[in-house]
Amino acid sequence: MSPSKRRAYRAPSAAQRARYAKRRAGRMSRADNDLTPAEWEAILLAWGEACAYCGRGASALQKDCVQPLSRGGRYTRDNVVPACRSCNASKSNDEVTAWMRRKGLDERAFLLRWAQFQRTATASAGSVSPRA
Repeated sequence: MSPSKRRAYRAPSAAQRARYAKRRAGRMSRADNDLTPAEWEAILLAWGEACAYCGRGASALQKDCVQPLSRGGRYTRDNVVPACRSCNASKSNDEVTAWMRRKGLDERAFLLRWAQFQRTATASAGSVSPRA
């Protein structure tokens, strides 16, 4: 596409942002979101209080759904990892492995570490209190 035919980026209007926020709130209310603050703290500790994707330590890590809400994911212990603001914004609602390949991040290392966390979290949850 030639430069003269490109469209300029136009930020969404206040009405568009409000509609998006309402749709997201609806998805959140319909999803099974049972991540407790204690589980979030355990997730942060398991990942070494660093971004699960790039490994950078950040003061304000965000909860990121490996499988995005828009694709059927939920805020649960099995689907949430800590992400720095940059990775969380860049990943958006992309599928995690394709996004990591595009960004040149170590997909295999992430998946192995995530699987290890899943095994230890499941084992500890089973011995402490079974999840319904």
